Amino acid sequence: MKSRALISAVLLLVACVPKKTVKPATEAAAPVRVSTVEGFSTPESVLWDAEQQVWFVSNINGSPVAHDSNGFISRLDRDGKLDGLHFVQGGRSAALLNAPKGMAIAGDTLWVADIDALRGFNRKTGVPVAAIEFGTRARFLNDVAIASDGTVYITDTGVSFDDKGGVSHPGPDRIFAVKGRSISVAAEGAWLSGPNGIAWDPANSRFVVVPFLGTALLGWKPGDAKADTIGTGPGQQDGVEIVGGETVVTSWTDSTLFAVGQGGNRRIASGVNSPADIGVDPTRELVAIPLFLENKVEIWKLR
Repeated sequence: MKSRALISAVLLLVACVPKKTVKPATEAAAPVRVSTVEGFSTPESVLWDAEQQVWFVSNINGSPVAHDSNGFISRLDRDGKLDGLHFVQGGRSAALLNAPKGMAIAGDTLWVADIDALRGFNRKTGVPVAAIEFGTRARFLNDVAIASDGTVYITDTGVSFDDKGGVSHPGPDRIFAVKGRSISVAAEGAWLSGPNGIAWDPANSRFVVVPFLGTALLGWKPGDAKADTIGTGPGQQDGVEIVGGETVVTSWTDSTLFAVGQGGNRRIASGVNSPADIGVDPTRELVAIPLFLENKVEIWKLR
């Protein structure tokens, strides 16, 4: 009887102890905006430099097609604080930079798409080190990515702007390849639908290309005349990066950052107006989003 009474007392005590709510181990933390940086001038692209632990931000500073050499590149520290608004300034120290957009790093060179040229700057000093002019072969160079063999790939969205800012799409839609100083057309066709963002996907040995004028998100391998559709976006896709095994993309249509999924896309952030070409710090799972029309950059933590 004493044993039964003791057991009953213990069970009653346990039942009265408040239970802690334990989240499942698989439940991921919701994405959160950790920083907002203002003071830019039409920021188009952000790039993370893992070695230096800094962010680069390209600023068009005016018309996206004007050859005015007033574009510039800013530098932020690892926490998103402004380290130098004019790390590279068009028209200063022999630097020519008109309307910089997408960027990529190869060695110590920061490559920048600039309307109809690919310009290289020392990523540590900002000193210009190379300029590859496309001339009439290019209409609107947009984003830059580096393949595993070091070849530089650049999208050409094929759009044109008139004096009043009106946009047309005369084409052609292209992806250029630059190896050394040699320029070639790696892909061309209406199937690219105004190619904008491009990112190397090492796990699948391919590029992911997102269109501004279509909805099909593409997986493309150099040498292929066509691409596989790996997902569908809401439209007006701009930036794309691979982080944590996921493909993350921005869309102007619904002001979102989303992750591409086979069963549908997962919305990461909403209410990000005019989200352009993103940068990622994969180690900390941070995504930096330039808000083109608001002259600021938001940094989001994915998990």
